[in-house]
Amino acid sequence: MNTTPMPAGPDGYSREPVHNCLRDAKFVALLGAVVLVVALEVLSFAGVRIPSPWAPVVFGAFVLGVGWPVLRKGAEALVKLRFSSINLLMLIATIAAFYLGQYTEAAVVIVLYTLGERLESIGVSSSRQALDALVRRSPKTARVKGAESEQPIESVPVGSILVIKPGEAIPLDGVLESGSTSVDEAAITGEPLPKDKHPGDTVFAGTLNKEGAVEVRTTKLHQDTTLSRIVRLTFEAQSSKARTQKFIEKFSRIYTPVVLAIAVLVVAVPVLLLGKPFDVWLLQGVTLLVIACPCALVISTPVAIYAAIGNASRRGVIIKGGKYVELLAHLKAVALDKTRTITEGRPEISDVIPLGATTREELVACAAGAEVFSEHPLAQAVVELAEREDLPPHAVEKVRSVIGKGLTAQCLVCEHKDIFIGKVGYIRELMPMTDEAAAHVERLQQQGRTAVVVSFGAGIAGIFGVADPIKPESARTIAELHELGLVTVMLTGDHAKNALVIAETVGIPTVHGDLLPEDKVTRVKELMATHAGGVAMVGDGVNDAPALALASVGIAMGAAGSDTAIDTAPVALMNDKLSLVPFLVRLGRRTLATIRVNTALAITVKVVFLALALMGLGNLVLAIAADVGVTLLVIVTSLRIARFRPAIGENPLLAR
Repeated sequence: MNTTPMPAGPDGYSREPVHNCLRDAKFVALLGAVVLVVALEVLSFAGVRIPSPWAPVVFGAFVLGVGWPVLRKGAEALVKLRFSSINLLMLIATIAAFYLGQYTEAAVVIVLYTLGERLESIGVSSSRQALDALVRRSPKTARVKGAESEQPIESVPVGSILVIKPGEAIPLDGVLESGSTSVDEAAITGEPLPKDKHPGDTVFAGTLNKEGAVEVRTTKLHQDTTLSRIVRLTFEAQSSKARTQKFIEKFSRIYTPVVLAIAVLVVAVPVLLLGKPFDVWLLQGVTLLVIACPCALVISTPVAIYAAIGNASRRGVIIKGGKYVELLAHLKAVALDKTRTITEGRPEISDVIPLGATTREELVACAAGAEVFSEHPLAQAVVELAEREDLPPHAVEKVRSVIGKGLTAQCLVCEHKDIFIGKVGYIRELMPMTDEAAAHVERLQQQGRTAVVVSFGAGIAGIFGVADPIKPESARTIAELHELGLVTVMLTGDHAKNALVIAETVGIPTVHGDLLPEDKVTRVKELMATHAGGVAMVGDGVNDAPALALASVGIAMGAAGSDTAIDTAPVALMNDKLSLVPFLVRLGRRTLATIRVNTALAITVKVVFLALALMGLGNLVLAIAADVGVTLLVIVTSLRIARFRPAIGENPLLAR
């Protein structure tokens, strides 16, 4: 059977999802032919048959009308001596059945085979519905500010200002220039809840503007947008076949000619050597050919793989090929980066410790006044704290940054003028630190937090404790990975003491800190050697790129908008949800288990009917009915993967 998904096959049937089939006139006609032919076969068992002069004509019309594409491809295979073609087997079986006068059986064989081929196409299309939806989400035109009419998105240059009304899809990646709105980013991230967007925020093509009219300045051409890359990579993934699929296809190319040879022997040996009736053993040979068609076997893998990739894409995950679905199923260990993987990746003030006569309000407002001029993440955390507590930053002057250490400024509000803010070592270079201040710094460091020390020129005025918040789902995710029997290891460039605190909090037993990117590669190599290659690396796709590329499966976090992450990792989480990692492992295991069950079922049915044919007990109609039945069962079983979701740690994102 044809296992390559396509818009329409040579038989003219459109490759539409199951729910659209009944609107396909040709498919309805095919179902009608199946019902009529099977009814005539049942009546023949009861002795009610079409008169002999008319039987070849009537059933010949069914064979040619329904099965002509199959017979044509079979004839082409015969001319080219391509004995691996399944259609050639159907051609031989049909001609032989007509020769034997089994006109009803010939029609049943070709009609049911065609139905099976059609159901296979439907199964592949259904498993790809989520992938096809990506294409449908992509807008085709854009409204450029000042233009008289909408333009094709292919012709819109970078830097154009687009006008997007409420309820419209955003045509191209860009930055919000004016207006505020909420945007449904499910097409990119799988997130069910809209995100608020304000001037300066990034927006993606294919996402939906829910509320206000906005203007967007484009930052990428059509072919470079995040959605276009997702579409391209996802469909390219289907050409990257799973190892099981490659094996089955190779097996099928050898298996079909071998079966054809066995069928010849089934006829030749009894007839030529044992003097048995030719017609009787010809029927057994034809029956063997029919049941030997590896249709269900060939389709057992691709439908399951497509369904798994589509399931993942609906949840904001790109899996770049069937082989990675299989590799996810074989994982034994997961290495995780810390920042932006287990933690949020944005510093947040966790402790405000005024010392001496300094008040909390004075410490925060004065420090924020100096830090407002810095773009350092720690400085921005102090400014954000002042905003949350509604404390206007003090006016300052003469701000000077000391790279790698801190900054100095002069306050225009407080009685004191000098402000010094920075790392502990920097402040110690300027003045002695009291035992009380040193104790607070030590305590913060023991808790895995960074200490930012503030001085007003005469001793220590206060200390800020800065933490990188742990993602709410991190501890639950690590627990789920352990329940799946996976070993977890943290690989981070952060200080080992800080990393150890985070690891203990979320439940990771092994920690390696102070690592450079090349050090992470070394650790991943060690894990690969220890765990027979079944290692996933989860990171942010920037400084983790070498380790992501080396691991069995690299999983990039927060890939939306990150070209590096999308390009480097075989698996990209567009929505930054660590909780998807155990889901992907379960999805891979479910997919592999389904493929194994499908394969075993297909082989079992083949073996049973082959044995019956070799014993002279084969039945042509039952053989093709069993083959079509197994094919349908394999498709239905595989399509269940498209709706698979985990039972443990389920959340709204996974439950959609």
